[in-house]
Amino acid sequence: MDVRLANPRGFCAGVDRAIEVVEKALEVHGKPVYVLHEIVHNRYVVEDLSSRGVVFVDALEEVPRGSVTIFSAHGVSDEVVKTAESRGLRVIDATCPLVTKVHVQAMTYHEKGRHVILIGHPGHPEVEGTRGRIEGPVTVLSTVEEAAALEVEDPESLAYVTQTTLSIDDTREVIDALVKRFPRIQGPELKDICYATQNRQNAVRRLAEDGLDVLIVIGSKNSSNSNRLAELGKRKGVKSFLIDDASEIRAEWFEKDGSGSGARVGVTAGASAPESLVKKVIERLRQLGAMRVEEMPGELETVEFKLPPELGAA
Repeated sequence: MDVRLANPRGFCAGVDRAIEVVEKALEVHGKPVYVLHEIVHNRYVVEDLSSRGVVFVDALEEVPRGSVTIFSAHGVSDEVVKTAESRGLRVIDATCPLVTKVHVQAMTYHEKGRHVILIGHPGHPEVEGTRGRIEGPVTVLSTVEEAAALEVEDPESLAYVTQTTLSIDDTREVIDALVKRFPRIQGPELKDICYATQNRQNAVRRLAEDGLDVLIVIGSKNSSNSNRLAELGKRKGVKSFLIDDASEIRAEWFEKDGSGSGARVGVTAGASAPESLVKKVIERLRQLGAMRVEEMPGELETVEFKLPPELGAA
């Protein structure tokens, strides 16, 4: 078995920052520290932080008044911000700056009188947070069919923004369908799409086009960007598996044509999956016969985000 590691993979700058926010809050304020929803969509990360004194809640009503409370990397609505204020919570905002940028874009379009279309998955925390930043109506859609069926009051006054965990490739067809139907629609430049989502998909595409038999994507089932990586592998004709950790790997995945001969295996990790999980997957693959593990060349990511001022950031 030959193993190739995608590059880049794993944590992006927004996830790095969010986890550092929680760790710094524990250091500064002591435990417990409360986090609204999962800080990032990764089971391992959540369980690790829980063991260190972080309490994850689904609603602010679960948080004792006056407690230190962190908003997750996915962002929150205006209503959540007001609820936190009314309960006197000491809020630290770990929203990814790229998500905040989408909030600002959406609010700006709304203030200019445009009906905002949000390209993303209904119910995803980031989508709900963005939607909740706009006082007027917002239309959420994710498919070309939904774009084709869209009915609006004023076709001349529309704008769109996108969920950051979708790449240019994920959204291009939907955007093209919207532009075709509504030529005067406005939207951000494609370069505003999250760099990490696109880079990780580009890396998987290069792996798949290099003759992979199997693709392993490390990431939790509720991680949007991890699911997209596995879907991309399948679209490229590669057997693709989304796993939380090495314990889910099965030997029969790597048998070629029933002969049991070795396979070419690609490994990547979603933007919220730590590198420690990648190392354990490699260990498991070596147990199953991996003779060579090679890291592919890839785009160097140098993006860094400062911590919030509440934690002493400059």
